[in-house]
Amino acid sequence: MPWIVAGAFLVEGAIGWPRRLSHPVVWVGGLIAMLERRWNRQARLEPARRRLGVVTVLILVFLAGGAGWGVERLAAAAALWPGVLLVVVCGATGLAARSLFDHVRAIARPLTAGDLPQARHAVSMIVGRDVDAMDEGDVARAALESLAESFCDGVVAPVFWFVIGGLPGLFVYKAVNTADSMIGHMEPRWRAFGWAAARADDLMNWIPARIAGALIALGGGQGWRVMWRDARKHASPNAGWPEAAMAGALRVRLGGPVRYDGVPTQRPDFGEWAPPRAHDLHRGLRVYGVACALLMLLLIAGGFAWPF
Repeated sequence: MPWIVAGAFLVEGAIGWPRRLSHPVVWVGGLIAMLERRWNRQARLEPARRRLGVVTVLILVFLAGGAGWGVERLAAAAALWPGVLLVVVCGATGLAARSLFDHVRAIARPLTAGDLPQARHAVSMIVGRDVDAMDEGDVARAALESLAESFCDGVVAPVFWFVIGGLPGLFVYKAVNTADSMIGHMEPRWRAFGWAAARADDLMNWIPARIAGALIALGGGQGWRVMWRDARKHASPNAGWPEAAMAGALRVRLGGPVRYDGVPTQRPDFGEWAPPRAHDLHRGLRVYGVACALLMLLLIAGGFAWPF
């Protein structure tokens, strides 16, 4: 299996997902939105909404796991190489190494050129915080935090669950992660209905987040001290590991106050240095590239060690 996962990783890294095609995550998101509209009505009591949120996650797990199982059965029934190619291509749809790099590079370029409005627009595509009043440091900070956290959510965790559970494991992870991003929030509207999605995502990311942090620290040649010291400060049990590692690897300060829908939110600092600037985004992308290469080396080593 590691060889197949490595192949999917290479395909996605080289090609990415064609922008003209609708991504399967969009289909999952449409189902989640439909169930949320039907079941997360404010007239329902919180216990009922929480139970329906659990049912929503179970439906997603059943459908996503079933889809992965079906593709694998189809691949097993085909000739060797067409079957392997089918799994590789379907697996590539669950990875986001190339798209993450492209999104952050689209922020780094205008920010380096001094085009702050365009950089704000680009960063608004990957973060949910208010961007209108962001300065250069705020944009760089938001982009680096998203790069670090999404390295776990979009690269390491999908690879981990692909290796562990094949396409069913990969598809279940992507469905749960999508649900968490849509409904796993603490605001009153989502708190009860999204509870199961948030807890399931925390569980599925627990090991990958720590692997992601270690890879970033290795990729930057430093960052271990800050990661071990600051990771647990984060409100999330997982996001702090790659974010703190990125802060230490680049020797910048991440975290700090942000605004969501006009409401200020205080967050702890990661690292004790100055806030990042435009050039730090390019440095962060280099660290990210090395971390992805290290992950590929792990897959290759796993391929040689995997029992046949």
